[in-house]
Amino acid sequence: MNTEKDTAAFRSQAREALLAAVQGLVLAVVVLPCGVAFLVLTLLSVALIPLGIGLVTTPAILTGVRALADARRRLAAQWCGIHIPAAYRPLPESANPWTRTVALLRDPQVRRDVLWLPVDMTAGFVTALAPAVLVFFPLQGFLVGAGLWRAYVREPGDVYWYGFVPVTGQATALGAAAFGALVLAGTWRFTPRLLTAHFRLTRAVIGASHAALAERVRVLTETRRDAVDTSAAELRRIERDLHDGAQARLVAMGMDLGTIEMLVERDPAQAKRLLAQARRNSAEALAELRDLVRGIHPPVLAERGLGDAVRALALRLPLPTEVTVDLPGRADAPVESAAYFAVSEVLTNAVKHSGADRIRVDVHHTDGRLRIIVTDDGRGGAAAGAGSGLAGIERRLGTFDGVLAVSSPAGGPTMVTLEIPCALS
Repeated sequence: MNTEKDTAAFRSQAREALLAAVQGLVLAVVVLPCGVAFLVLTLLSVALIPLGIGLVTTPAILTGVRALADARRRLAAQWCGIHIPAAYRPLPESANPWTRTVALLRDPQVRRDVLWLPVDMTAGFVTALAPAVLVFFPLQGFLVGAGLWRAYVREPGDVYWYGFVPVTGQATALGAAAFGALVLAGTWRFTPRLLTAHFRLTRAVIGASHAALAERVRVLTETRRDAVDTSAAELRRIERDLHDGAQARLVAMGMDLGTIEMLVERDPAQAKRLLAQARRNSAEALAELRDLVRGIHPPVLAERGLGDAVRALALRLPLPTEVTVDLPGRADAPVESAAYFAVSEVLTNAVKHSGADRIRVDVHHTDGRLRIIVTDDGRGGAAAGAGSGLAGIERRLGTFDGVLAVSSPAGGPTMVTLEIPCALS
């Protein structure tokens, strides 16, 4: 019974060693050319930034470097169970080339990916190739002992060196086979560990540092705090609107009804006038309550989704507004609500401050992100700096890891892009 278990364990270890050797060989074949190509392209592209060419090529090349790093992360998890964390900063695809290039070069994770390229094509290449060498080198010794030595030793006096064993005939060829067997017996158990060492080296270079993860936690804490503050401010606004608006009108209407009750027999004409006023107060209170409910969560948003809610917003604007919606499903209610109010504020700013004649809104979902682009043909000059309304929108989106990008050169047009990572149902 123990013999069968030992045999099964030996076969399992042998399969693991052979698989690690093949995987390492595949990595070695891919690592060197890809590492050299991306490193050269990155250096050339960055050098061409002052000429303007690099502004177009650098984002594409750095995106390719990220794809290469992401592929290595997936292989590390699938082959060796090693998780390599990443902390890329979000970047709207619609940002202008200069903004994208600068943001990518400032991203610490992107810089780690670039620094990883020379490490991967040197130490990474060696650690990837080592498992294949430890398995296939002994196999070559067996082939030499089986007669392959004759292909190398063709004339008397010829010597073929297998490691440090000089092969000149069948006897020394068998010695080479014995040496190969010793190498295989002593090293085949370490082959999977060498492949693991390759991925650990990769994690040491491109894995997100504790500082990056701490920064991520800080950002999440800050956005959650902003969300709490926003919710508290919203509750105070609702309370104030109820107290100063609908509540005051309902109180006045109650007083009018009390007066009517006293005047209905003595002065019917005055009672009728007060009834008309009470009716107006009730209508105004109802309208204010509807506006308040719409400000909390518009019924059209809950019933028909973000696309129709944005179209309803556009219908209430004083400017011609074109809305294009391409959403194959609906996002979660909190995401839809955040996107709706963010679009509402952007449109309000455009109407008040841009001097535009037309507005266009494009709502779609791609690559796991809800993307909304609001464009106007106004005077431009909008910025998401501190104190502006756009900064508040940015904080609102940050609660959901969303981002906001503004392209608004002097003279216009202005393009505001909102992105929120989410899935549609």
